[in-house]
Amino acid sequence: MAWIYLIMAGLLEIVWVIGLKYSHGFTILIPSVITGVLILLSFFLLSKSFHSIPIGTGYAVFTGLGTVGTVAAGMLFWGETINLWKVFFVTLMMAGIIGLKISQAEHET
Repeated sequence: MAWIYLIMAGLLEIVWVIGLKYSHGFTILIPSVITGVLILLSFFLLSKSFHSIPIGTGYAVFTGLGTVGTVAAGMLFWGETINLWKVFFVTLMMAGIIGLKISQAEHET
């Protein structure tokens, strides 16, 4: 269950980071409130995951998911540049996230 909490927290991070863009520095009420609620929920789920997942692994996966998802959203929806190096390094981050998950699973057995 901890990994589900962690993945949900990471996915929510993507959404609230995008919300930061639309809140314009928390100056627009509705996007600001939604973003704030999503931040709280994301960190709540992250903290729940720390009951079973080591903090270093959990936080790395959380931030990695958020980073990869936010970079992908930027490229897909906001016209951010797509180039070979960016795709390579995002792929490398995903490999690191998967590696952390695998290494944690081996530790638990």
